[in-house]
Amino acid sequence: MTPLPRAFVTRPIAHRAYHAEGRPENSRAAIRAAIEAGYGIEIDLQLSADGQAMVFHDYDLGRLTGDSGPVRQRSAEELSQITLTGNGEGIPTLSEVLDIVAGQVPLLIEVKDQDGAFGPDVGPLEAATAAALENYNGPVAVMSFNPHSVAEMARRAPQVPRGLTTCAYRAADFPTIPAARLTELGTLGEVELLAAGFISHQVDDLDNPRVAELKAAGLAVLCWTVRSPEVEAEARRVADNVTFEGYPA
Repeated sequence: MTPLPRAFVTRPIAHRAYHAEGRPENSRAAIRAAIEAGYGIEIDLQLSADGQAMVFHDYDLGRLTGDSGPVRQRSAEELSQITLTGNGEGIPTLSEVLDIVAGQVPLLIEVKDQDGAFGPDVGPLEAATAAALENYNGPVAVMSFNPHSVAEMARRAPQVPRGLTTCAYRAADFPTIPAARLTELGTLGEVELLAAGFISHQVDDLDNPRVAELKAAGLAVLCWTVRSPEVEAEARRVADNVTFEGYPA
């Protein structure tokens, strides 16, 4: 197990960077704002058509840009020219973001599931992520909802701390995932199998006894997504740190 560096529990982590009006989620502006405020940063990665790790949350361009269609069908160059709604920036690559952050604050990277059902069809995005991180010296960690993705990151970048993004795995939240797979994931049993150093768990499920069990075993517990100081105060009864948005933490 590669433990989560202490830097990840000493300051709040801005969800999709410190986004607000004029600085969209996962944008360069939101990343710079988080650095200026001294927050850790959480970002998301999707794969471009030419195998680049792009800093973008959704699988489709529609919600966050004036364009539409799958991110995965556009090249990195094409994506760089598609502007984010709210400030006109193009979609950045992971390498660009690493250059901006440059070790100034902790960087928590979520590798979005590319299989579609948290299954084994992974590899290209993990390869691109590992390549970008190869010479990065700042505090960084990777995570994913897909345990296969976490295992692939362990193989390609064993030096990088890794964890699982976890939740209650409610069927309503994952309508395309088979019920049996959700039940399997809900045990959080793959945390030990992966030798994960942390979990980032859904904030409204922190009373899950399995979370307490993992914390007692020495794993760091982060949580997502906290949207008020009141929820943050309650979450910190269990979680070592919070991933927040919508208010100054």
